[in-house]
Amino acid sequence: MGALAYGWLLLIYVSVIFCGSYFIRWDFFLKSICSVKTNEKYIALSFDDGPAGIKTKKILEILKENNVEAAFFCIGKNLLGQEELLKTMIQEGHMIGNHSFSHHYLFDLFSSRKMLDDLQHMSRVCKDIAGVSPRFFRPPYGVTNPNVKKTVLRGGFIAIGWSIRSYDTVIRNEERLLKKILSSLKPGAILLLHDTSEITANVLPRLLSGVRDRGYRMIRLDKMLNLNPYD
Repeated sequence: MGALAYGWLLLIYVSVIFCGSYFIRWDFFLKSICSVKTNEKYIALSFDDGPAGIKTKKILEILKENNVEAAFFCIGKNLLGQEELLKTMIQEGHMIGNHSFSHHYLFDLFSSRKMLDDLQHMSRVCKDIAGVSPRFFRPPYGVTNPNVKKTVLRGGFIAIGWSIRSYDTVIRNEERLLKKILSSLKPGAILLLHDTSEITANVLPRLLSGVRDRGYRMIRLDKMLNLNPYD
């Protein structure tokens, strides 16, 4: 086999590994829950990266007005100084998930021991503030690899992904964002949003109306999965 053929094989191998790491729905390294198989028209809303002060408060107000419960995958360091906001989330019926303590940009390069320390740190902070220790974990950036798998198994976490990625941190046009999400709706879907994005709060009332207009109900993630979200 010539050098060119080896080069192509290497390129294919690297591409598969990259995609397997980046696309959590592939279940390449780690089995994650990204949706529910059902014919019933319901979906679960999830928000990542908060809490984010005023933006999160606005989202909570909209959800309360519409009687919708959601899942918030919080970053542990963002809870510090926003303890009352976390308590409000839980008091208003929302679920809290673990999105790591640091959300470090090199998180996926951590050793499994360092990853586990990071996740457990977030869980301790959450427990100290609100009395709950999250079992559901969403990997930072949705990246998985063998160390993430070891961490999830050793820590007794449940990996959660998504089936609809809104790209609300990238899309800046509200109509385009709404169209993208609403056209992707399927029974049992898990929708990924971010309470750190201003556009998300701006479109949320119309998004909730659009979901309902299409005959869908929105239920809390753990209720849709029929799993206990806390230790």
